[in-house]
Order: sequence, then C-alpha cells, then structure tokens
Amino acid sequence: MGPQITPSSKKDTVFSEILLKERRGRNVLAFQVSLVAFAVLFSFWVTGMFDGDRLSEGFPAIGVLISEMMPPDFTRWRQWIQPMFETIAMSVAGTALAIAFSVPIAILAAKNTTPNRWIYSAARMALNGFRAIPELIIGIIFVAAVGFGMLPGVLALGLHSIGMVGKFFAEAIEHARPAPIEAAQAAGASPLQVIAHGVLPQVFTQFADVTMYRWEYNFRQSTVMGMVGAGGIGTELIGSLRILDYPQVSAILIVILVAVSVVDWLSGVLRERFK
Repeated sequence: MGPQITPSSKKDTVFSEILLKERRGRNVLAFQVSLVAFAVLFSFWVTGMFDGDRLSEGFPAIGVLISEMMPPDFTRWRQWIQPMFETIAMSVAGTALAIAFSVPIAILAAKNTTPNRWIYSAARMALNGFRAIPELIIGIIFVAAVGFGMLPGVLALGLHSIGMVGKFFAEAIEHARPAPIEAAQAAGASPLQVIAHGVLPQVFTQFADVTMYRWEYNFRQSTVMGMVGAGGIGTELIGSLRILDYPQVSAILIVILVAVSVVDWLSGVLRERFK
C-alpha cells in the first residue's frame, strides 16, 4: 500500500501552494516596481533633474522674475474682455465639435458595438492618430491653412479632443452592462435601436463627465492657441511677454486663473445635474 494522504497533509499542501503563489506575486510586483523606479530615476537623470548647480541658479532667477511682475497692472482690463469671450467661445466650439465626431467613432471603436474587427481597428487607429499630434502643432498648421483668428483654434482643439474623448467614450461603451443590450436584441431591435436604447442610456453619465472635463481642458488650451495666432486671451498674453511688460503679464495670468476657476465651478455644477 502506498502512503496515505491524511486531511492534515492535504491542508498543508494547499497552504504551501498558496504561500508559493503569494511569494511569486510579491516577487513579480517587486520586479515591476523596480522597473518603474529605474525608469523614473533614469528620466530624472537624462532631463537634468539631478543637476543641483543649474537648479540652484534657476530658482533665484524665478524669484527675480516674480518680483518684476509685481504689482499686477490691470489698466488695460477693458481690452481683455473680448479676447476672454473669444477664448470661452473657442473652448465651447472645440468641445462641441469633438463630441459630434467622437460619439459615432467611439461606437465603431467599441468591441460590443462595432460591426466587425476591421472597422474596430480602423476606428481605434483614427483615435490614435487624432491624439498623436499636439494641439499646438495642429493649431500652427491650421493658422497657416485658414489664417489667423478663432477658426484654426477651434479646429485644432476639436480634432485633438476627438482622439481623447473618443477613446474614453469607447471604453465606457465597452463596460456597459450586456443585459439591456441583449434584451433589446431579443426584442428584435435594429443595431441603431440597440445602441440608442441599450447602450447610450447606460453611458450618458460617463459621457457627460468626460465632456465637462474636456471643456475645462480645452479652455486652458485655448489660451495656448492664442499664442500661435488663434485669437483669445493668449494673444494678449504673448503680446505682453514680447514687450517684457511683466506687471501686465501677471495681471493677465490672474484673469486667466479666475476664469479657469469659474469654468471649473460651472463644470462641477453641470456634472452634478447630469448625475
């Protein structure tokens, strides 16, 4: 007769296997953390974050620059009203343009709503392409193509936002509960009806959250668009920087900070209403 396996030996074996799996998991986690730490430290070293001499010389210069910006000069505040409205209009129009194109692309880029894997791959590649080029570069291209003004800023913000918003929309659609979708399909609904009644009601809140966050982001980026000739308050900021009028620069930055805070508050209120 072979060796008998008692209940206690079975428990010991199971316990040993659990300990072995935990040990392996800890080793894998430690290896992954080490890789991330090495990547971070190497990046700091390559970018000069460990250059103490350079940093010690730079911080006093920042203090001198801040002192030259004080006190803020608000004497031209009336001339900033229209550029600020242009900045708000650019952010709203760019976000609306992005949403209009992101929803259909996201439906094609989600595994549970796309017609086939080829369309899925093409939609995902399109979203990657929109995200790959920064807004500033797109803005410069559109300024060269259609001239100065708000239009190139809106197009740049909208196109880049399609890549980011579309990706978040597609992820939300893929995480939709399958039960309502299957119920709509069982009732004989068409693919568009399944999306309208089985998918979109589930993801509307996530869509609203992403839209509000992207509007906040586009408002901040609208100031950068002005620096490349796309209008808005950024044009006033870059103009003051060129003539080294630092008190006016600080005043414009304060106005932008207040405007961003208002947009952030309004975005939070709208998100609460959409819940």
